[in-house]
Amino acid sequence: MIARAEAIAALASQEFDVVVIGGGITGAGVALDAASRGYSVGLVEKGDYASGTSSRSSKLVHGGLRYLQQFDLGLVREALLERQLMVALAPHLVHPLPLVVAAFEGQRPDRMVGLGLNMYDVLSIDKRRRRGRRGKGGESERDESEEWAPERHRMITGEEVLEHLPALGARQPTGGYLFYDCQTDDSRLVLTVLAEAQRFGAVAANGVEVTDLVESGGRATGVAVRDVDTGDSFTVRGHNVVNATGVWADRIRPDELFDEAEIPRISPSRGTHITLPHSSLPLISGAIVPAGEGRSIFALPWLGRTLVGTTDNDYEGDIDAVAPELSDIDYLLDAVNLYFLTELTVADLTGSFAGVRPLIATGDPKKSVDISRRAELYETSSGMVTITGGKLTTWRRMAAMAVDSIVERDGRDAPCRTHEIPLGQVVAPEDLVRVEGVAPEAYVALANRYGHEAIAVLEVAAENSDLTKPIVCDLPDILAEAVFAARHEQVRCLSDVLLRRTRLGILAAPELLDPGSDAPRRVAAAIAPELGWDLARVQRELDGWRLDAAREGVLATAIGPSKRL
Repeated sequence: MIARAEAIAALASQEFDVVVIGGGITGAGVALDAASRGYSVGLVEKGDYASGTSSRSSKLVHGGLRYLQQFDLGLVREALLERQLMVALAPHLVHPLPLVVAAFEGQRPDRMVGLGLNMYDVLSIDKRRRRGRRGKGGESERDESEEWAPERHRMITGEEVLEHLPALGARQPTGGYLFYDCQTDDSRLVLTVLAEAQRFGAVAANGVEVTDLVESGGRATGVAVRDVDTGDSFTVRGHNVVNATGVWADRIRPDELFDEAEIPRISPSRGTHITLPHSSLPLISGAIVPAGEGRSIFALPWLGRTLVGTTDNDYEGDIDAVAPELSDIDYLLDAVNLYFLTELTVADLTGSFAGVRPLIATGDPKKSVDISRRAELYETSSGMVTITGGKLTTWRRMAAMAVDSIVERDGRDAPCRTHEIPLGQVVAPEDLVRVEGVAPEAYVALANRYGHEAIAVLEVAAENSDLTKPIVCDLPDILAEAVFAARHEQVRCLSDVLLRRTRLGILAAPELLDPGSDAPRRVAAAIAPELGWDLARVQRELDGWRLDAAREGVLATAIGPSKRL
């Protein structure tokens, strides 16, 4: 990415074809889609990239089995086709993940689950691509030999279940179903899409808050913004404005949205996740865990930990400061302990996080509409285009919807291209140049997180032996990643590094918040020269990290008393 100061100067001085509000996965996708079609694009994000919903997902790129239960076959199929495409475009970031539905006590796996998985298999087949047709979002024929395609689901024995889910050893499973979805690091996916958008000429800056639309003759001609760091105000001029702020969508010209587009009120729903040491809940593959009342949750291996989630509850608090509630954490622990016959408590957690997604409230409790997984597009009298809903998996199609509406309005011949644009470049871990002091396991992590950019990270590591060291004791993230992020990824504070450039804030919260740990100070000291921080600023950043961690609830034991302590 270009430096933030350069980006802000460009935003203030240039006029763009498209101005995008929001630096989550949808906004990043709109920026890439529009820029790759030849539009000049400026993007602003009031906080950090992916700091909202886009860094707080279940980390899955999947069709969504539960939507089969709702007979939303179109949504499932759309997501499954996007899943396959994402593996092709970003194989270093989007990885196939086996998942298991286990059976116990001599029982055969549930036949209804098997029927659902049969349908999942069928819906994942892209017949249009085989025939070379162009579909929504610009898909066209691709060489199938180069694409990942999931194996069909199959029944497995109890012994095979234990190979995938060692944590079930105490229950002696008798069989199960094995099927496939995909997994990613959501915040790294956002940063990768943004970097690709910038390669096509897009200009993006974080810490830039939109305060209003700017209009001429009743039509939007840009946005009034404020630099959060300096307080300076300026205008970002543009012929088209896209509101891609997700659950925050109704904060920009709410009267216009509600009165003209007749958008019902957005009622946020909170989803909570927890992470655990792999040793406490060892999983090689993902598990579908019953959670009572017909619901289920995921237990997944992720970045050296076990990730468990999610809940789904109405949320009436501040959507700018979403933290887990202990009742939700207890709900997840209860489900895990019952299923795996464990006795895990809040004290065992390595992190926790919560995010909000938009539900549409019509005012009639019997008619509330869940649009959180189906994208909705609105255009109002000012010409502002608002895109909301959807899910991480379908970000590319949502972006195409928004840009298609602008292309149609402009009368251009500019088809979507994002189905053929690789997201970064792949590098094999064994092809990375070895740097003395970097642990062997770090190379795999770097290749998966950065792709070809891992070469640049290792060049930073080679500058100073201290930068080769891991940030925390049992995870492969190295200090050079923090410096690389400060130089190339518009880091503005210590929390940006710990929560979103790396994921250590939700994977190693106890260590990072232990008063005796030097890890946060080492990170702050490493990036201080890059960002011009003096010792006083370093201390403020350390204090700020602890405040951010408390606000986001990454350390569950600090939230309050729990029945499971």
